[in-house]
Amino acid sequence: MIVNKQNLSTLYVAIKTAFNKGLKSNEVLWSRVATEVPSSTKEESYKWLGQFPRLQKWIGDRVIKNLKAHSYSITNEKFESTVGIPRDDIEDDTYGVFTPLFEEMGYSALTHPDELVFGLLAKGFDELCYDGQNFFDTDHKVGDTSVSNMQAGSGVPWFLLDTNRPLKPIIFQKRRDYDLKARQDDTSEAVWSRDEFEYGVDARVNAGFGLWQLAFGSKADLTSANFDTAMESMMGLKSDEGRPLGVRPNLLVVGPKNRAKANRVIEVMNEEGGASNPNYKAVEVLVVSWLD
Repeated sequence: MIVNKQNLSTLYVAIKTAFNKGLKSNEVLWSRVATEVPSSTKEESYKWLGQFPRLQKWIGDRVIKNLKAHSYSITNEKFESTVGIPRDDIEDDTYGVFTPLFEEMGYSALTHPDELVFGLLAKGFDELCYDGQNFFDTDHKVGDTSVSNMQAGSGVPWFLLDTNRPLKPIIFQKRRDYDLKARQDDTSEAVWSRDEFEYGVDARVNAGFGLWQLAFGSKADLTSANFDTAMESMMGLKSDEGRPLGVRPNLLVVGPKNRAKANRVIEVMNEEGGASNPNYKAVEVLVVSWLD
């Protein structure tokens, strides 16, 4: 192939097609546990987190509730992946061998939010959320009491979530979407110095914690008894005013190491001995490769 503007433009169309194929090649998982929030600046403040607006009987004037000013924000981060195709490969018409690479680049862009969201979920025992406590902690303040949304232990973590609400346990913040770009100008530094044409994807995104009340993290063994404890703890949560929050856990998130245990607790109709399993299909099991 003659390396000229027209042929490079045709090449970019082929590369873009392969990238887009990878970008649509799989089902994303992050949206199951995270709410996407568009961003229009360097960082977004979530001072309103922790508020559960409640309707009440209207008698006299409206009762105006002042929102607590939590100092929690999520800063957008830049991510990129770039490869170079040597001019010789384009001249020799061997650039087709790179097509799977750009399809894989599209797949990486598709699943990058999964990596961010579930990676953050795994760090919830050690990183702070809006109330200044670790996302999974034994000491969340609710009114005058301390509330726990975790089980201690030394095992592989598992997570019980309520993803029924508009705001899910995790926030995925997007400032600039994933997009493929090219440097194909003969005068570019890459061509001049390395005789390569460069193609790369980049985005400005990040993940942060939403409502700790909608998540329970455990490092205890994944057994029916510990699952029951997590369910009861979440469903019994109340607001600062003492009213039930109506939390309804619906998703058990585990990594590959807990897959078999999760299936025994949730997917088996009868327990050993033949008794009915009270937790059969109580929630959905989601196995995520980004977790242990």
